[in-house]
Amino acid sequence: MSSFDDETEAAVAVARAQLPETVPSERVVFGFDGYVDRVREVVADRHDPDDYDRLDTLAGFGDRVHDSVAADSSLSFEWLQRGTRTGGHTSHLARAFGGWGFDPVMIGMYGQPVRDVFADEFADCELHSLGQPGYTDAVEFDDGKLMLIENGTTMDLDWSFLTDRLGRERLRDRLDGAALLGTGYWAETPDLPDVLDGIAGLWDDIDEPPETVLVDPGDVRKLDAERLDGGTGAIGRLAAKTRVVVSANRAETQLLAETYGDGSEESLEAKARTLRETFDASLFVSHGVDRSLVAGADGTTDVAVPSVDDPELTTSAGDHFNAGLALALVAGVDPAGAVVVGNAVAGAFVRSGEPPTFEAVRAFVDEYGTKF
Repeated sequence: MSSFDDETEAAVAVARAQLPETVPSERVVFGFDGYVDRVREVVADRHDPDDYDRLDTLAGFGDRVHDSVAADSSLSFEWLQRGTRTGGHTSHLARAFGGWGFDPVMIGMYGQPVRDVFADEFADCELHSLGQPGYTDAVEFDDGKLMLIENGTTMDLDWSFLTDRLGRERLRDRLDGAALLGTGYWAETPDLPDVLDGIAGLWDDIDEPPETVLVDPGDVRKLDAERLDGGTGAIGRLAAKTRVVVSANRAETQLLAETYGDGSEESLEAKARTLRETFDASLFVSHGVDRSLVAGADGTTDVAVPSVDDPELTTSAGDHFNAGLALALVAGVDPAGAVVVGNAVAGAFVRSGEPPTFEAVRAFVDEYGTKF
């Protein structure tokens, strides 16, 4: 369990001082995915039609799988659907930013014609659908989650696909004057580096381009070494034109470090510094359940995360961290404080199961030290 240390206290002070009382109603652009999430839980033991025990740990799920393999036996699980919602990078971040009073533009995979689940929820957003959504069965456990994903058209997305379906001029127009461009997930969009290169080539034609670009790599274990290697140059070329922030969770950070590092047993801070330099990104952020950190040209800040014993929902906690991180950066908060805001948005979300209001984010930041 993390403690409220001096480095965390200093970062919280930055967030409190720099996070404004209100946020501007600015345009933000998110691309390029789209998912329908089915939130599920696994039954451990059923006693009768109405009474059952939930399998509450991912470790316990793994033990059952291991025992079945060892016994050379088949295995079945009963699972229950506990909700359906739109998911993916574009949906989670647009939902959060829309609730904070921004003007989200969503460019992604929402169906052709747009599926009702997207059209209904995001009726107040500008929606551009490029193809078919994917589906995710998100199985919730107390110590983690299992994501079973059926990809939609994101696997086909590259720069040519994007400009053919959306139009180069329309993309330029929507980016012009936007405060933020958020992109995710590289893992489900293998040719995202090609898209980033295309956007970098478009940048000089935009009068007021976004000052911040967020890149979420997602579960990069799905990408081969060649694709991972190809991504470093594209991020660096875009970072030469604007602030590019790569934000990964702890497992993704570890895999990226294994891919790009020298195999040494470095600390997480050292890995983050190495990855920032490898990507030539403005910032590299690694977020986790106990600590989150940011590496920039001026050094590394490590911020403790207040734990919660009984989370309401953990699926998309990482997306909500990214939403808070991006919110703070757009609002002019320094990177150390922005990580605190990211932790605050994610922390409020896992406690309630809903994206927090801006007032709730401010309250979480103000009370950050009391939550340890």
